[in-house]
Amino acid sequence: MFGSRTLRTAVAWRGPIVQFKLSDIGEGIMEVTVKEWYVKEGDKVSQFDSICEVQSDKASVTITSRYDGVIRKLYYDVDGTALVGKPLVDIETESGSELSQEEDVVETPAMAREEHTHQEIKGHKTQATPAVRRLAMENNIKLSEVVGTGKDGRILKEDILNFLAKQTGAILPPTPLFHEIQTPGLAPSTPAATPMSIPAGVKPPPTAPKPVFSGKDVTEPLKGFHKAMVKTMTAALKIPHFGYCDEVDLSRLVLLRSELKTTAERHGVKLSYMPFFIKAASLGLLHFPILNSSLDEGCQNLIYKASHNIGLAMDTSQGLLVPNVKNVQSLSVFEIAQELNRLQALGAAGQLGKSELNGGTFTLSNIGSIGGTYAKPVILPPEVAIGALGKIQVGSKPSHQ
Repeated sequence: MFGSRTLRTAVAWRGPIVQFKLSDIGEGIMEVTVKEWYVKEGDKVSQFDSICEVQSDKASVTITSRYDGVIRKLYYDVDGTALVGKPLVDIETESGSELSQEEDVVETPAMAREEHTHQEIKGHKTQATPAVRRLAMENNIKLSEVVGTGKDGRILKEDILNFLAKQTGAILPPTPLFHEIQTPGLAPSTPAATPMSIPAGVKPPPTAPKPVFSGKDVTEPLKGFHKAMVKTMTAALKIPHFGYCDEVDLSRLVLLRSELKTTAERHGVKLSYMPFFIKAASLGLLHFPILNSSLDEGCQNLIYKASHNIGLAMDTSQGLLVPNVKNVQSLSVFEIAQELNRLQALGAAGQLGKSELNGGTFTLSNIGSIGGTYAKPVILPPEVAIGALGKIQVGSKPSHQ
């Protein structure tokens, strides 16, 4: 008599795998650069979870999921070029879930930069994305102290930036554009560079980094904002330019700002000279409306703009960007300062979106921030004029008023 055994096998039934394609994000954009993945292969995702952040030549956007399931494949590496209409990730969907043939959800920076992971804080769940948590951590902000304006109280990046501006009036420092190159094995060139030769309380002058030559040429493709900047500057140089420089006595403005600065700080607003210049430019545009106009593509018609959307050129880690303050003609200097604080914080965090970058009618470029006195800026098409500001310095008064 033989004994018998029953062999049982377990079969894992998998749901269908969906190719999650990059949808059209508008404005004729056909490719984007993948800047950051929020998921990896094997991660479980739910609908509206953030998948990745991509950057076009217009703005950064966050891609979110339409499906519940598990990430099975990432089609691109970080800094890879993703094409519209091509697969971005493969998602193994839950067998019982309804599948939709719709493509991915694109969230612009002005929409939800949310998170669908949770953190227990003081007995309740705080919802925020990894990018939001990182921004809060870098600025020593407790998420429990921030009021979320997203769905179900989710904390958005705008909530962190607004909290920072209201509480401290601080502007986030921009990401350094270069790092000092350390050359090993080099001793100080002369004994005179020792702290003994520097008076107490005076910082030693910064030492220039020693260049390191690799001996190889490096080719780097232009992507995202850098690519757009090259195109825009190339188009700008086709515009006939006329430049004019002058000096203005700002003694009364310096006094006025010093009187208002403390009041602004009490309201969490950093008051620089730029809000005054932006408002002054708007008042000038009221007298010379042709400077607040644009030409159509065929150079047949001049379009006079009703709104004064004044842009400010910003040197950010993403390149040269020109966000604009909308409807300056209707704003006070204090309101302009508030909006400028917000734009500077977004620029420092790399989160300027289409709503901040589009629609400008006139631009100011402030080279005084780097110590310059005169400049010849290039017009940002389709605008017809641009202004440049040098540094404020003590000197003899101009001979005219």
